[in-house]
Amino acid sequence: MASVVSYKTTVGEKATTSQTDRRPSYVMCNGKYCKETQLTAKGGFGLNCLTEKILKKLNNSENRCKKVASSVNGKKPRPEPFHPLPRAPITSSAEDAVKVVKSGDNIFVHSAAATPSKLLAALANHGKQNRLERVTVCHIHIEGAMEYLKPEYSGIFRDNSFFIGANAREAVNTGRADFVPIFLSEIPLLFHRKIIQLDVALINVSPPDQHGFCSFGPSVDVTRSAVKNAKYIIGQINPKIPRTFGDGTIHVSHLDCIVNVDEELPQRPPAKINPIENAIGRLIADNLVDNGATLQMGIGNIPDAVLSSLKSHTDLGIHSEMFSDGVVDLVEAGCITNSQKKILPGKIVGSFCLGSRRLYDFLDNNPFIVMGDVQWVNSSSLIAQNPKVTAINSCIEIDLTGQVVSDSIGTRMFSGVGGQVDFLRGAAICPDGGKPILALPSSTKKGESKIVPFLKQGAGIVTTRAHVHYVVTEYGYTNLFGKNLRQRAFELIRIAHPDHREELEKAAFERLNCMPSP
Repeated sequence: MASVVSYKTTVGEKATTSQTDRRPSYVMCNGKYCKETQLTAKGGFGLNCLTEKILKKLNNSENRCKKVASSVNGKKPRPEPFHPLPRAPITSSAEDAVKVVKSGDNIFVHSAAATPSKLLAALANHGKQNRLERVTVCHIHIEGAMEYLKPEYSGIFRDNSFFIGANAREAVNTGRADFVPIFLSEIPLLFHRKIIQLDVALINVSPPDQHGFCSFGPSVDVTRSAVKNAKYIIGQINPKIPRTFGDGTIHVSHLDCIVNVDEELPQRPPAKINPIENAIGRLIADNLVDNGATLQMGIGNIPDAVLSSLKSHTDLGIHSEMFSDGVVDLVEAGCITNSQKKILPGKIVGSFCLGSRRLYDFLDNNPFIVMGDVQWVNSSSLIAQNPKVTAINSCIEIDLTGQVVSDSIGTRMFSGVGGQVDFLRGAAICPDGGKPILALPSSTKKGESKIVPFLKQGAGIVTTRAHVHYVVTEYGYTNLFGKNLRQRAFELIRIAHPDHREELEKAAFERLNCMPSP
């Protein structure tokens, strides 16, 4: 991976920060920017912004420079973050960088393995020291400590999760933080349509390459749409971020401020898989995954158990919103070739990753992997174009008619909607026989049935009974597609824990006024 870059900028005119305009005023014209900006980096190449050749091309017109300056200072929408701009970010400490945040701002935070922890810590401290109010922080799940979510920050920050991580559950369920039910594929629309207007984006990126491009690394997801719409972007430059191919690149000139760090990414190594999870994984692998299938899987022990049971399969493909370490094992075993896929054949397609350092090293500069914007990756119509799409997802509870709860336990919010429905629908409409799969242990750790006559009061239905096809427990699998309520109850009772089947049968009769039967 690239080393941390040392930035030194000397300009003919002093760069200033306007508190009313919020965005810094950069020196761009009359040739001074290109000739007087010193670009230095370990290894002898200046990676702060651009090569001298590209800088000369970008600084060939004073009018052009002024036009670009106007477009990125909030007067027009930010352009695509790929092409070089004739400007450079300022270099700052994390503490100084977040001083642009003021009361009432909407802040976006990069997620999962790319969580910018140093910037988040500085943001919490800034909010408390300067007595900010009503700062909203939005994100899909982020890793690590969330200092600003502690009770003493109430009134300063209000968290707004699009997907709840374990570190945000307590705040959400005690009313100190918020949750937005939304499909993962539609979160970018919140920013593009200005339903949520972002003031500042905090992101974690790789050092720029020889052309000045940084990478979002393991987390492209909704971040690309956020940086296109945020008024001000603070980039945490971290050499531990793997450089990935696809939509996750941003030219360093589109960053407004950079903070150099060198810290390890959040890691989630594979957990130990228990016998029940292993049984579910083997059932799915042996009965529902064909050779040449295109796989989607979530994070957790059941998806990992499935992957570990696929070592004898061939020509598998990956098109998934996320993936973890289990995919690396299958690639090394020669099981994943992506040769049958229609969308980017020969490539693993994902949107974000979370796992061990081994996974991040696998991602780094690997042309076998394409990380895409989640609005594209999770498009059901796009997913369906791949062969034998097999979408493997987990859930919390399912009733006897097939209604599925995945984001809450009763009224207690647990996670989020995510991309479950995006991929279940993509698999369902796959022309050559896709398999939408929902998997769950038959019972909770307390011995309560997860297949229930009625959902818990307040439970949220993520996947409707019309979307449900395959359901798998350690006791078997069934396909509910095309079955009526009576037949569904029979099939679900058949794969419930034996200790609960009689009770479920009685409850089904009381609910349906007839006996469940095939």
